[in-house]
Amino acid sequence: MAQLTIDHEEILTGEELFDLGDIGPCELIDGRIVYMSPTGGEHARLEIRLGVELELFVRQRKSGWVLVGEVGIYTQRAPDRIRGADVAFISRERLPDGPGSGFLDVAPELVVEIMSPTDRWQDVRQKIEEYFAADVTWIWVVEPDNLTVLVYDSSTEARKFSEGEHILGEGVLEGFSLDVTELFAG
Repeated sequence: MAQLTIDHEEILTGEELFDLGDIGPCELIDGRIVYMSPTGGEHARLEIRLGVELELFVRQRKSGWVLVGEVGIYTQRAPDRIRGADVAFISRERLPDGPGSGFLDVAPELVVEIMSPTDRWQDVRQKIEEYFAADVTWIWVVEPDNLTVLVYDSSTEARKFSEGEHILGEGVLEGFSLDVTELFAG
């Protein structure tokens, strides 16, 4: 396999990043590649659990698409910013033909970020601000260490859900219910 060489000073567009292929976990910040560490087992387990719960709900209603695995979402253009969301939901209203092969250039209604031990709240707050500026409606921040989920409907307003509580979907996700105890159950 050929080794990929990337000039770290070069400013890339989202399209150019996509054309590089699989270069490992990264985001594009103001046109520059920022590498991320791979996630751990607990993170991956929570990601699939959330993805499956949302997918079952969405598929039954044919209301949109659930995407997992650090799906790339444009939060800014020129210079491009592409953030990797752990889980996202985008409705047929926003994306009638479904997601294409590239990064999402239409904001999903829901983005889920699962905190890893190495995540810094300063960076997560920045992502939250970017997602809302890009027109994301809700952001769920899953905190495995605290067994809680923070549900943001603005960059400054969050509701905290703990074990024994249910997160209820709103708007295009009305009728969805997530049992926080079940989410974290082993």
